[in-house]
This record gives sequence, C-alpha cells and structure tokens, in this order.
Amino acid sequence: MRERDGTPPGHLDERTAVLMLHGRSVPVLAGFDLEYKSYSWANALAKAGYDVFMMDLQGSGLSPRPKMDDPRNVNPAQQQLLKPRPPGFTPGPPNYPFQLTNSNSDRDELNTVVEWIIRERKVKKVAFIGWSAAAFTMGPYAVKNPGKVSSLFLLAPIFPPDGTSNAPDPLPQAGFPMFVSTKSGTWKGWGNEALCAGQREPAMEHEVWNAIMQSDPVGSRWGTQGEGLNRIRNFVRWGWNKTTAAQASVLGGSVPVLIAYGEHDKQANTSSEDPEFNFSVPALYNAIAGDHKLMVKLDCAGHSVVWEMQHQNLHNLSKHWLEHLKVDGKTQGIFDMDTNGAISSAP
Repeated sequence: MRERDGTPPGHLDERTAVLMLHGRSVPVLAGFDLEYKSYSWANALAKAGYDVFMMDLQGSGLSPRPKMDDPRNVNPAQQQLLKPRPPGFTPGPPNYPFQLTNSNSDRDELNTVVEWIIRERKVKKVAFIGWSAAAFTMGPYAVKNPGKVSSLFLLAPIFPPDGTSNAPDPLPQAGFPMFVSTKSGTWKGWGNEALCAGQREPAMEHEVWNAIMQSDPVGSRWGTQGEGLNRIRNFVRWGWNKTTAAQASVLGGSVPVLIAYGEHDKQANTSSEDPEFNFSVPALYNAIAGDHKLMVKLDCAGHSVVWEMQHQNLHNLSKHWLEHLKVDGKTQGIFDMDTNGAISSAP
C-alpha cells in the first residue's frame, strides 16, 4: 500500500481518506500513481487535500505473489511466451493446479486495509475509488459494510448483471495461478479503443509498461530481454450482479455512487452469451436501487482513460465528487463529459 497524504497541517480532524483499488491486470501504482507529467490521479487528489491510499491485492504489484514466481504456474497455453526460458523451467502442467485468489479473499484483504485506515487515521469512513475489475471487490464490500464506506466512485466498472451469486464448490477452483501479457499484447486492446485524434500520447505505451515492470521484479526478467512480461493473477469471482447492486438499497442510499466510463470502452461493455462475461456499465446504473447515483460517459475515451487525454477531466470529476457528492449540482442522473470537461445531461 502507498499513501499520498494531502491533509493540510492543522486539519487532521477533518481528514478525508480515499482508497484506490486496481483492476484485473494493471498494478495500482501504474494505474493511479503514474509518475509522468500530470497522469498521477493519486497525486492530483492529494494536492486537493485528500489522504490517498493505494493498495495492491495479493497477486498484484508489490504485494506478495504466492505461487507466481514459479513459471510452471503460468497458464499452459501461454508458456510459449517464456522465451528465453527462465533457468530450470520446462513447459508443462502447473505445479499449483488452482486459481490463486477469490472474491472472499479479496474482500477480506480490502477489509483489513479499510480497518487499518480507519484506526490509524482516525476517520469514520473511507471513500472508495476503483477501476475496472475493482468493482468485483469494492461493490459487494460497500453493500455489506456501509458503515465503513462514505462513497463509491467506479471507473469503467466490470459488471455482469446476470453473473453468479454463489461461491463455486470446491474452493480453491482448479486451474492455474496466473496469466501473462506482453507489451504489444497489452496495448493491442487499448489501440482498438483509441478512435479520436490525440486520444493518447504515443509515449504512454512505454511509460505505462515501464511502470508495470517496476511493480513486477520477477516478471520484468521473463520473456523478451529488456521488455519483460506482466504477471496477472487468476482469481475466482462471484457475488457482483444486479441482485447484489440492489441489495437493501445500500448503493445509491447510504453509499452514494458515481460511475464513469469512456464512450469507446469495449472491455466494460461487451456482448456475450455467457452471463459471466456479458458486461454492461449502464446495467449497473439501472440496478442500483438507491436514488443517489450518477453516471458520466466520457467523450473520446476508452477503458484506459487514466492514461488518455481525458485524464485531467477525470481527476477533476473525482475531486468534485469527493467534495460535493454531486455532478452538475445533481445527485441523480446520466451525463456526458466532452474533452474540455464540460458536463451536460445525456440525451
């Protein structure tokens, strides 16, 4: 966990704690604290006076990665990417034939951090900011623990409205602990979402990959020399769907919710016959039963808006939300944001 404490001296009793959580494949520091130009979202919030915490779940970034240092535990279908081979590595079935973590373990880890922040920083609640698959952890946690969560800001949330509610049996689930991705493969998907002129700086491909590799001292030595591979934990998920989002009207009730996503996002909005992979951001907005809910679609932005031209407008949106819990003076509604940061009600 990293902290950027922007609480002004003399205002410790007014501290507002913010916890940021990463998605599936990008470590938290590369996603939220990229030290390049103005791209650090965490730094922008700290400069606005917030005490900002960023956490990596087990299996991601600089947190422990059990079973992931063994290259045999890479998805067997991807082991050909391990060239040149790490010392002693021979392709074959995983030595640990299970998925690494699950929804219960992720939420337990989140709870440990939340309780530490509340205790050590003497705050009553913590404001959540989550990107992409962080919704699987932060959404259900907020539903079950509204007394610990002051608000929920979800960027490009992954939400399967008809996903399963129940844990699989048995646990751990059979499989393998991790996937890997290459530099070129990582950016291929992002390139498919860069549909506007100037949507991203060409340098970002290298800046972001270098930051990912700095959070992965082992993966950075695998694969192509000088480039490395991104190790991505394999986890079992459940309990985040339209039933969860509506439960007891907590979301949009005692926990106000703001959802933001890019108009070209093809990862958070999909069309699949498998309900576990049929994702929809608008479906999440519709499923939230409380009235204090807002959704903002960002023009000329994709799933990786944190590294795109709209990033500063995103920062400003989150700062306004944390201070006012409103968008355009309203506590409910659907809006569009243009590339100048201007907000208007969606047609």
